Amino acid sequence: MEEWEIDLAKLDIRHVIVHGTNGTVYRGAYDGQDVAVKILAWGEDGIATAAETAALRASFQQEVAVWHKLDHPNIPKLVGASMGTSNLKIPVKNTSNDSHNSPPSRACCVVEFVPGGAETLKNFLIRNRRGKLAFKVVIQLALDLSKGLSYLHSKKILHRDVKTENMLVDAHRTLKFVDFGVTRIETRKSRDMTWETSTPGYMAPEVLDGKPYNRKCDVYSFGICLWEIYCCDMPYPNPSSTHVSSAAVRQNLQPEIPRCCPSTLASVMHKCWDANPDKRPEMKEVVKLLYAIDTSKGGSMIPEDQSTGCFCFSTPRGP
Repeated sequence: MEEWEIDLAKLDIRHVIVHGTNGTVYRGAYDGQDVAVKILAWGEDGIATAAETAALRASFQQEVAVWHKLDHPNIPKLVGASMGTSNLKIPVKNTSNDSHNSPPSRACCVVEFVPGGAETLKNFLIRNRRGKLAFKVVIQLALDLSKGLSYLHSKKILHRDVKTENMLVDAHRTLKFVDFGVTRIETRKSRDMTWETSTPGYMAPEVLDGKPYNRKCDVYSFGICLWEIYCCDMPYPNPSSTHVSSAAVRQNLQPEIPRCCPSTLASVMHKCWDANPDKRPEMKEVVKLLYAIDTSKGGSMIPEDQSTGCFCFSTPRGP
C-alpha cells in the first residue's frame, strides 16, 4: 500500500460541487476532516481502450505520489487518493452495477476543502468587474499565484493549465490552485501537451505550435492571468477560439494593456508573455518583481505613446 493511499471506509462523499472535464468534484469528509473529492471515471464512457485506461492510471499514480509531498499555502494539501474502486458510495443517479475484468475504474483524490465561500478566481474577477480591484489586492493575488508556481517549479513540476478558472479565492482572498489534472514532472523534452489539456488563450506560442517546451510555458500563462487580474475581464472575447491560437503563433498576439495600468505591472506582463521562452523570467524572479512594486501609490501610468487609451470600464468581453 502506497503512503498516499486512503482508507475508503473513512471516506464520506456527500454532494456535487462541480462537474468538470476530467471528473466530478464532491464535498465530503475523510476521517472527520472536510475535504473535496474528485472522482475520475476511467473507461466508463465506453470509448477509452484498456491500454488508454492503464496509461491514465499510471499517470494518475505518478502525479498523486508527487502531489502528496507538496506543502505550500497556495497549493491545496492532498489528503490521499485511491487508485480505483467500483465500490465508492457516490450519491449519483443511474450508478452502473456492471462488473469488469479489468482493474476497477473509479479512482479518486481527496484534497483539503477550501472553506469560506470560496469561488474560482475567474468568477471572483467577474463579480468585481464593475468596480475593479484595489491595486493592493491585484498584487496580493498575483503574488499568491506566482509564489505557488515558483514552488511547483522548484520541485521540477509544470502545472501546464494555468488559468483563472483553475484557482480558488477564499474568504481571506487567499488564492489556491485547484486543478492538477495535467501537471507533469519536468523532463528535458516535454511535448505531450495538447489543446484538450488547456485553453489556447492562455497557452504559450511554442506549446500551440507543437514545439518542445518547459516550465516557461507556465510563465506565459501567468502573464495572461496577471492581465486578467488587473483588468477583471477576459484577455480575448473567445480565449478558446482557433483564431486566438493561430494569431498567438503567427502574429505574437497579446492582450492590449490599458493605459491606466501601472507601468511597473505592465512591465511584468510583457516580460512573462515574451514570444521567446528563454527571455521570460523564472517564476522566482517574477515574485521579486511583484514584491518590488509600490502599492501605496499605485504606480505611474503607461506613457501615452505606448497605449491607445484606457478601456477598463468599456463593454466587458466575458460573460
